[in-house]
Amino acid sequence: MYISRLMILLLISLLSACTFETSKISQENELSDTKYTSTITQNSDSQLVQNLVENYLEKTPVNTQITLTIPQAQQIQSQFVAEIGKNLGQIIGYKAALTNPKAQKSFNLSQPLRGILLEKMLQESGTILPAKFGSRPVSEGDLIVRVGSAEINNAQTPRETLKYLDAVIPFIELADLVYSPDVKLDAPALLAINVGARAGILGKHIPLANTDEWENRLKNLRLEMLDENGQVLASGNGSALLGHPLNVVFWIKDSLQAENKQLKKGDLLSLGSITNFVAVKSNTTIRAKYIGLAPNETVEIFVKFK
Repeated sequence: MYISRLMILLLISLLSACTFETSKISQENELSDTKYTSTITQNSDSQLVQNLVENYLEKTPVNTQITLTIPQAQQIQSQFVAEIGKNLGQIIGYKAALTNPKAQKSFNLSQPLRGILLEKMLQESGTILPAKFGSRPVSEGDLIVRVGSAEINNAQTPRETLKYLDAVIPFIELADLVYSPDVKLDAPALLAINVGARAGILGKHIPLANTDEWENRLKNLRLEMLDENGQVLASGNGSALLGHPLNVVFWIKDSLQAENKQLKKGDLLSLGSITNFVAVKSNTTIRAKYIGLAPNETVEIFVKFK
């Protein structure tokens, strides 16, 4: 009887030890899995950049949903621009996106997003391009100003920035949304792809002056996007850009300074969408007509799609 009880106690002890070891192994596996997941997450940033760059350069849509925070997306954008810059050249300026309050609201934002312009992105008026110039191409009426002095970094108000701008340039932006229409496009996803910067059509440089007349002209200009037959496809006013184009200039300056960066003489600043998107189709022409921008004349630029 004594021996039987002793055997039972010994068996219980062995089972308890096995349970403890099994629990320990399970905990070790969980910790191991946690470390493995963390490593994959870190590596996935590089893989994500590689995937975005490949899709961008091959002009194929991204079909995978990505989940990022704004700070993560900013880091992805820096790597993305560094990679595509190997093909598209050096930085020549900056692009503001979502400069319309309605657009910001739809992305749950209270301010615009910023991207980077590279030298080979920009083409002259009259350029002929393939309709499939990007993964998911669209066009829109835009406006560029050029920085005339680095003193703009000391401007205290939007109005003061006008003193340090030396030209305004008509601009049809040819953006690339990169992601498939089936992929939900949120603010971080847009920021990661350099806010859709792909290409654009430049008009002639129009000299700017630090006058109240020019301040009003920038705000009140009328922009019409037309097809080859003169049909209006979209339209808008300069006031669509945060209420005034100079507000966008001031925001770009401040957003760069928040990252310890500065504008420099010659930088081109794309101020955002004055019009809604215009679809791009083969064998068509898109014209942008600027009314009230240049003194005593209407300015037009155009691009043809084959």
